[in-house]
Amino acid sequence: MIKIDKIHTISNHLSFSRILLTAPIFYFLQNMEQSDFHRYFALFLMILAAITDYLDGYFARKYDHVTEFGKIIDPIADKIAVGVITLTLFLKGMIPLYILIVVVARDVLIFLGGLIISNKIGRVLPSNLLGKITVFILGLYLVFLVIGLKSYPTLFNLYNILIVFMSILSLIGYIIRSIEALKFKKNELL
Repeated sequence: MIKIDKIHTISNHLSFSRILLTAPIFYFLQNMEQSDFHRYFALFLMILAAITDYLDGYFARKYDHVTEFGKIIDPIADKIAVGVITLTLFLKGMIPLYILIVVVARDVLIFLGGLIISNKIGRVLPSNLLGKITVFILGLYLVFLVIGLKSYPTLFNLYNILIVFMSILSLIGYIIRSIEALKFKKNELL
């Protein structure tokens, strides 16, 4: 159960700020052809969002503010930020359709699977290392796209392959961890 006093933590406020950053990121990405200011400010906001992602985990651990609500809001903030940026860059022709599908499908499946597992075991599974590495690599990819990755076709294509590989691998990792959590819960009940 989520308690109200556990919502107002530094970590959760940082996660909320990441969600709020998506609107200006969207605006500046949409208009980045207008000026270098738009491109670089979008880039600055994307990096700021990534820093909030790092800091929310840091403060949660440092001040023992790891909460059930935080385990929910942090990945939702990540999925919203990554989803908005990925969709915007796709609409601008900077990302191939299959990358958009892979990224969004992975996030939707992990989110829905997480809801089902949480309901069955009575707690929220925290993000795992493989998922965090995947989001980090995807974040770098998005930053590199804004900087001009597409101008280097070989590197662009290699990075696309890496994104697909890591997305599939992390999804498999979440599935395995979910199955293990269900088995553990079942054994607890026996």
